Amino acid sequence: MLDRLFLPLLGLIAVAAVAFAMVWPQGLGDRSPAPFGSPPVQRTPAMQAAMRRETEAAQRRITQARAAVRSLQSQAIAPAE
Repeated sequence: MLDRLFLPLLGLIAVAAVAFAMVWPQGLGDRSPAPFGSPPVQRTPAMQAAMRRETEAAQRRITQARAAVRSLQSQAIAPAE
């Protein structure tokens, strides 16, 4: 392909990619500049409460698993008669 056609086309594609990136939804990260985007989902109070509940449940499961391992280890060291 001729450079006279290829390089301007490549520049146009690059500009289009940047424009597309400015208006595409940002997912769960920070919001886009002012006229675009919406508030991030993770910053809503309901989502923060759900994440807190999930973290607390995971910590409870870890604590229970550690207690079970400690119990099994203590039974292996000094079995009950």
